[in-house]
Parts: sequence; structure tokens; C-alpha cells
Amino acid sequence: MSAPEPKNFEPKEPVQLAPPRDDPITLEELAAADGRDPNKVYVAIKGTVFNVSGNKSYLPGGSYHIFAGKDGSRGLAKSSVNATDAVPQWSDLGEKEKGVLNDWYTFFSKRYNIVGKIPGGANL
Repeated sequence: MSAPEPKNFEPKEPVQLAPPRDDPITLEELAAADGRDPNKVYVAIKGTVFNVSGNKSYLPGGSYHIFAGKDGSRGLAKSSVNATDAVPQWSDLGEKEKGVLNDWYTFFSKRYNIVGKIPGGANL
């Protein structure tokens, strides 16, 4: 039995990312970046805030708009787009779901600029 193929999270087209920032972003600031203004759309994963502006999927009517303006770690871990799952609490999930969440974090970190952190939001 051979080792499993490593997951490839590299984007199809190279992305020039700015250095990650760790500016504190409040939940109110995050909520304001919910896609109503297409120039400022944020999604947080495990308390890290990514700028997803420019991706129409996070705008109103888009397939992932449920995650815009919030930390939807639980929903990402569960591969769910239900509003009840788009919440930050993830520490009680099973190892498989935590692995899925870590994969999403890696996926985002290779495509979107990190613009800040939610104080106390890393391990909910």
C-alpha cells in the first residue's frame, strides 16, 4: 500500500498575497464586511480573518454568502451551508471534521489575504 497523495491546495493561477496581518478585528467589524459592499468582504476561519473581496461566491446570492461577515468555522468543518452551522464554535467537533476545517484554512491561506484576527476567536 502506497502513501496517500498529498492534498494540493495551490490555486490554478498564482496569487500574490500580502504578508499576513494580525490586526484585531471585532465581531462588529467582521459583520460589516458581509458582502453588501463588494469591496470589503471578509470570512473568518478559526478566528483568522480573510479578505475574500472579488470572489462573487461570497456576495449576496452567492453560494457561500452564508459565510460572509462571520466566522463560519463549524459550517466549513461540516461542509454545510446551513445558516445554523455558520458559527465559530468548532472545538467540540470530531477529528475528521477538524481535519476538513484545517484543509479549508489552508485553502483560504493560499488564495486570500489575512487581514486580521478576532481577539479570542482561535479556539471556540
